[in-house]
Amino acid sequence: MNNTNITKEDITAIYPKVADIMADALGCDVEKVKPDSSLINDLGAESIDFLDIIFRLERTFKVKIPRGKIVEEARGNLSEAEFETGGVVTPAGVERLKYFLSEVPAERFSSPLKVADIPRLFTTETFCKMAIRQQRAAAGTPPA
Repeated sequence: MNNTNITKEDITAIYPKVADIMADALGCDVEKVKPDSSLINDLGAESIDFLDIIFRLERTFKVKIPRGKIVEEARGNLSEAEFETGGVVTPAGVERLKYFLSEVPAERFSSPLKVADIPRLFTTETFCKMAIRQQRAAAGTPPA
């Protein structure tokens, strides 16, 4: 799905709810949660926290977010082999991730990037965009 159809205004509209969800799930002050905060590196999230956050997003925004949805959407039209080889994201896969996760600063994309390290890239804004995409999908709004 194209990122260009999600505006800063769209993100700003739901950010306070998402920040509250993150802070509550991670047991930190909401002031610590910034749009560009890495959930793992900056906020100390663990894999179990991602499940809790997704559950809370689903409940709050009345959407369904299938497990693995971010990586699946990030891969886009690349086949699994084009996206990663032997657990390492290919150069084409990294470019696709940079496009899909446009909110993530370029310097956070390490080389080589292991597939297992993709969640380290996820920011609060990543989850805002995920909620928006799922709301639109549920409403039947076509991608731009």
